Amino acid sequence: HSDVYFLVPSPLDLQLHTEACSGENTMLAVLVEELKKTGLQAAPADHCYAGSEDVACDVCTGRKLKACKSCLQCLASYCEKHLQPHFEAAPLKKHKLVEPSKKLQENVCSRHDEVMKMFCRTDQQSICYLCSVDEHKGHDTVSAAAERSEKQREIQDREKDVKLLQQEVEAINGSADKTVGNSEKMFTELIRLMEKRRSDVKQQVRSQQQTEVSRVRELQEKLEQEITELKRKDAELEKLSHTEDHNQFLHDYPSLSPLSESTHSSSIKIRPLRYFEDVTAAVSEVRDKLQDVLREKWTNISQTVTEVDVLLSEPKPEPEPKTRAEFLKYSCDITLDPNTAYTLLLLSDENRKVTAMSKNQSYSSHPDRFTGRCQVLSKESLMGHCYWEVELRGNVSVAVTYKNISRAGGSDECGFGGNDKSWALDCNNNSYDFRYNKVFTPVSGPRSSRVGVYLDHRAGILSFYSISETMTLLHRVQTTFTQPLHAGLWLNWSPGESADFKSVDLCFKPDKMEGN
Repeated sequence: HSDVYFLVPSPLDLQLHTEACSGENTMLAVLVEELKKTGLQAAPADHCYAGSEDVACDVCTGRKLKACKSCLQCLASYCEKHLQPHFEAAPLKKHKLVEPSKKLQENVCSRHDEVMKMFCRTDQQSICYLCSVDEHKGHDTVSAAAERSEKQREIQDREKDVKLLQQEVEAINGSADKTVGNSEKMFTELIRLMEKRRSDVKQQVRSQQQTEVSRVRELQEKLEQEITELKRKDAELEKLSHTEDHNQFLHDYPSLSPLSESTHSSSIKIRPLRYFEDVTAAVSEVRDKLQDVLREKWTNISQTVTEVDVLLSEPKPEPEPKTRAEFLKYSCDITLDPNTAYTLLLLSDENRKVTAMSKNQSYSSHPDRFTGRCQVLSKESLMGHCYWEVELRGNVSVAVTYKNISRAGGSDECGFGGNDKSWALDCNNNSYDFRYNKVFTPVSGPRSSRVGVYLDHRAGILSFYSISETMTLLHRVQTTFTQPLHAGLWLNWSPGESADFKSVDLCFKPDKMEGN
């Protein structure tokens, strides 16, 4: 809080001013007016003066004030007071003012003493106009503003790449967490099933063990009783056998108690010692089969895990399908997004079919809707390997596009194939044309009402096929896809034209491949 001083008129000054106003002292009146204009102004506070770390005003004399702006045309810095001409003088209003800078002289060419307003891309350095027609003549030169815009675009692109990679990291982490969770759940279920089966086997064996032991012990007790009875009878017979009197023997013999029904040895079947060993063998067989399955399937699981790839890696080359069966492995269901459909397009068949109509449909307003092109996009975003087929009626363009394609109006930026964000195959009544970035390429091949599309996003492959009794390659694109793609359809304005995404596993399966 520095002290601020004011020049305040004394009572004498006020008296003289009063007299001057009454016409008694004209010269003094002029002096008083000057004091009123300049003498009452506040002196700058200390914090308004430039320090060693500040940019000083180049116009101030004596103790310099801090600069509030620097001028790139004047190559000078100004305080608020000396900056005023840049707001008032018409020629100075066009000058470029920036935040105070100590490096203004770095913008001056050391050779020609001119402001460097150009950039040489060949030598990657800032130059002045005279440099561009002198030692940099014939080089790739642009204005400094244009180069800055290009650099800013590169930065923005890098920021987009960083954001995309961050999204990729989040997707990888999310997918990995979900997969680990699902795997843990499934393996836990398998372990629980194995535990239950182990408990079942144990319980059944113990139960059967008790049953068989009880049966054996019951038979054992019966045999022991029979043995005791036989020994008693044997003793009685032994005593009777010593009787010499035949009449007495015959008299006593009927009094002997009869033997109970004997358990014949042939009715006793001893259980083989391998009875429970058969159970062990059966369990061992199950174990071996499970080990074989786990060993075989683990190889598939391991290979699937190692095939996981991200944008940082080069696409792994995989052979393009050669047979119908190979294409069918990648078949996917495509549905159309009503929020993207042009108002003259009718979606039906669970949003799998689109038809051109003569009257506008009752769609609600949506920022994703095409407003000047008779087009519609799929709901699904397409990555990896995908294959689908479209049944066509009339002149229809089958396309793939990035989601950020323009939607408003009828310019080429909105039309499939009219920009660098989309690829389209025009299927006319008697011919094909491929379009990308406004370039038309005639395509030869058999005309068919059905077109197949194969996409290998990672490898940058996009192929179109004519589907009839044979499957014929019409056109193949090799490029680099930087975003997920969406399937698209573009119908002419003729009412009745239609396109229908067919379920591939139900459609005609040609057994011949041509041109692949």
